[in-house]
Amino acid sequence: MTNYLEIESAEYIDGYKIELKFNDEKINIVDFENFIMNSGHPDIKKYQDIDLFKNFNLTYGELEWQDYDLVFPIADLYEKQEI
Repeated sequence: MTNYLEIESAEYIDGYKIELKFNDEKINIVDFENFIMNSGHPDIKKYQDIDLFKNFNLTYGELEWQDYDLVFPIADLYEKQEI
């Protein structure tokens, strides 16, 4: 049994949704649209550009954008369907 949680794969679905598969085999589809569209912060608002949003990476088991310019706690991605 694994005593740490990490993301093994991430696949863009549509809109601002990403399907995440975790190392315990759980699959969660997370919708980031509300967070991104309602943020007033310019570092987050720039991800309203869907092409920029779709350019995410998995780095050391974490979902991140542009060298950790945007990243979310793994526990939130594991538990929530909407950020």
